[in-house]
Amino acid sequence: MTNYLFFVDYIVHYLTANTRHGVHSPFVYQLVDEVIYDFTPRDYEKEIEKLRFSLEHDHRNIQITDLGAGSMLDKSREKRVRDLATHALKPARLAKLIARLASHFKPAKVVELGTCLGITTSYIAKAVPSSTVVTIEGCPQTASIAQENFDKLGLKNTSLHVGNFDELLPKMLEEEDKIDFLFIDGNHRKQATLDYFNLCLSKIHSASILIFDDIYWSKGMKEAWETIKKHPQVTVTIDLFYIGLVFFKKDQKKEHFKIRFR
Repeated sequence: MTNYLFFVDYIVHYLTANTRHGVHSPFVYQLVDEVIYDFTPRDYEKEIEKLRFSLEHDHRNIQITDLGAGSMLDKSREKRVRDLATHALKPARLAKLIARLASHFKPAKVVELGTCLGITTSYIAKAVPSSTVVTIEGCPQTASIAQENFDKLGLKNTSLHVGNFDELLPKMLEEEDKIDFLFIDGNHRKQATLDYFNLCLSKIHSASILIFDDIYWSKGMKEAWETIKKHPQVTVTIDLFYIGLVFFKKDQKKEHFKIRFR
């Protein structure tokens, strides 16, 4: 039933979403035209996709410590790396998009909740080598493989922390003056998502961007997304179905956009 509803949500989104030609906000039009729909290959993409390919053929078994809602398809605790790489990693088109967003906004610091095997993290780190990328993963064995991947790619601007988001994120925020770029790709529960959002509000500024993964993953995630959109500090949101972008630009009137992205 869950998969059926997800498919229905996708069809509805596709039929009701716009391309850049249906967008009347200059800020959003430019973002769609120059970033979201810019599929020009980047220099760093080939080596990361080569690493993804090797992970998809990695037969090692690892024990999964899942502190969130888990997988929609596979609830087992022991998994092969190849299965994680095939089913849990962000597809290349989405990882590349998130990297393009990071490159466009040039944040001084990126925070990611949910490292998994580190592919999306690597995309961000390569896209903005001048930024500091801090990523948090709840599963020690998954994090270990992610660190292997960071080492293989020679990443120098990435810091990996292992533990519960509920404990590590508040500590991290205490040490930060502001949040530039936050990607939430873990837990996937309504209340947890809203808790992370609310925790970050005191650190956001007019140029901040928050990215929420899997906003149609479940009824609870859809409700969380609607609640975030209505928050008075939020001025612009972009619903790409697979991810949701949240902006706090004070010079923009409150608007919500659905953009078709495949």
